[in-house]
Amino acid sequence: MKIVFMGTPAFAVPSLQALHDAGHEIGYVITQPDRAKGRGKKIEFMPVKALALDLGIPVLQPEKVKGCDALLEKLRAYAPDVIVVVAYGMILPAELISIPRLGCINVHASLLPRHRGAAPIQRAILAGDRVSGVTIMYIEEALDAGDMLAKEEVEIGERNAAQLSEVLSQRGAALLLKTLPHLADGTIHPEKQNEEEATYAPMLSKRDGLMDFSKMPEELVHMVRGLNPWPGAYTYFEGGIFKIWEAKACDTPCKQPPGTVVRADEEGIFIAAGGRLLCASVVQAPGKKRLSAKAFLLGHRIADGTVLG
Repeated sequence: MKIVFMGTPAFAVPSLQALHDAGHEIGYVITQPDRAKGRGKKIEFMPVKALALDLGIPVLQPEKVKGCDALLEKLRAYAPDVIVVVAYGMILPAELISIPRLGCINVHASLLPRHRGAAPIQRAILAGDRVSGVTIMYIEEALDAGDMLAKEEVEIGERNAAQLSEVLSQRGAALLLKTLPHLADGTIHPEKQNEEEATYAPMLSKRDGLMDFSKMPEELVHMVRGLNPWPGAYTYFEGGIFKIWEAKACDTPCKQPPGTVVRADEEGIFIAAGGRLLCASVVQAPGKKRLSAKAFLLGHRIADGTVLG
């Protein structure tokens, strides 16, 4: 098939690689413009662009898609059978969606209609969902509301957002390859989404990582897993941001005020939360590396009764 691929982050890389390895003709890869990153403001290629260049595929990086006549002219001239979108990061206009013969399809990292939007993986974990998955869907102008073509369910288990993202990116690529032949021969059976079941997964901000120890410890564990690697679940200790990267909920009742360190030893840092205890086992002080609680306490003292936050 003649394909145009649209994607930007690492999540999209397995799908692009799978399409290439399967022998599909990829006329263009469209990805977001290069951005300056880090303190040195160095320009870094996003993962999809880096792979496309390695594979020798022409790369287009419009600042915006809507109203970009030059881009639309190139796509019309190429006349793709399908446009495949995986975490591109922009809403597509109707004039682009209408170009490919077989339509625009998207690999979305949730079981639609649940968790439409920019952060479906993180929001699924934050919500305490038992399962997540991938959905192949037609793209329309409304956010993640198109008809569904295929789904695959994945148990979340104890995975954090980074780990779940890796699994879903691979499953999405495999499901994409299974779906394309049915799209090509007309044997696909689109299924409309139930709008009454739709939920939304808005983009994350740094504020989302601030821990509220009045919440139940299970909710805080979901935060720790769901916000790893970014923005990370954090509180404040000795005037600086103190991140918690791994934690578990304890059944032990606790009457201390929320955020109070009840004890800190080689087993972990036990914090009052929601009338019980949260045990932080991997932590990070400002400007330092992640450490096990045991290793952290070798160089830092957290007195019983210290209130975090």
